[in-house]
Amino acid sequence: MTYIAKPKFQHPGLPKNDLGYTHRDYEGKVSTLCAGCGHDSITASIIEACYELSIEPHRVAKISGIGCSSKTPDYFLGNSHGFNSVHGRMPSVLTGANLANRDLIYLGVSGDGDSASIGFGQFAHSIRRGVNMTYIVENNGVYGLTKGQFSATADRGSKSKKGVMNTDNAIDLVAIALQLGATFVARSFSGDKTQLVPLIAAAIRHKGASFIDVVSPCIAFNNHAGSTKSFDYVREHNDAVNRLDVITGRDPITVDYAPGSVQVVEQHDGTRLALRKIDADYDPNDRLAAMTFLQKHAAKGQVVTGLLYVDPDSEDMHAHLDTVERPLNTLDAGDLCPGSSALDKINASLR
Repeated sequence: MTYIAKPKFQHPGLPKNDLGYTHRDYEGKVSTLCAGCGHDSITASIIEACYELSIEPHRVAKISGIGCSSKTPDYFLGNSHGFNSVHGRMPSVLTGANLANRDLIYLGVSGDGDSASIGFGQFAHSIRRGVNMTYIVENNGVYGLTKGQFSATADRGSKSKKGVMNTDNAIDLVAIALQLGATFVARSFSGDKTQLVPLIAAAIRHKGASFIDVVSPCIAFNNHAGSTKSFDYVREHNDAVNRLDVITGRDPITVDYAPGSVQVVEQHDGTRLALRKIDADYDPNDRLAAMTFLQKHAAKGQVVTGLLYVDPDSEDMHAHLDTVERPLNTLDAGDLCPGSSALDKINASLR
């Protein structure tokens, strides 16, 4: 259906954000994914989050790999920068782009095959380096483009559409992200837009490596009885630890929840995250506790969702490397070649 263009006409009464943009200004092309695909719900959530944050589309760079998930950047933010890389190589391309120009907002969109198999090493290094990005994995547990083979995130004991049982242990990308030092870690479900939209918005506003694993059922090959990535299974086994509200301004926080049920986390840019606690004992600032919580609930067959960990004092790769603040393409010869005296000082410091 890519030959069918979306009509340019917009109703004059459409709601607008602070920049005067409507939702249509954040959309892309018509989706070619299967009708009902969870990935399209994630696309809608990204559009909603960018609309609510009043982000200028041209300030966004969306980068993907190969797979059903990596097709989705074509369906949102049609006026942003975009790069569709090769299989499993999205993280390194995004890292290079981020090093060259820190002024852009980076959205990395990947899948469970793209990030947990061929791109597993790429995923790990981008997270441990603290690249300032929002890394979204659209996780369906199968290779949808090649007819439904198990991916590395498929749970052991789950069954394929053909009835074959998976005998391999699953890779939990959320647990790996926590271990590698990601400073914003969350999991959500494509069928829960109320939870997913604020998680994406908070991840975009976070400075550092933000990772969101979104369970997104493949309706063609992994939405049947026996699958642990189906709509029914996730709805029945979803254990949400919190709900998130993102407050971008300085307006007072007003809540109608019981005392102690709301935790406010202020990020480096002043954005405040109001966490409505569902599990009273859960602390999203404790990395080790988050890892333990995940393992305990995974053993019970439960899918833990929500904001699992956030570091409000995080730093990104540029702070670690002390890089220049200006985009590299704005540097002139004087910036790049400071002269012989500067070179002499560098050589002297190495003696």
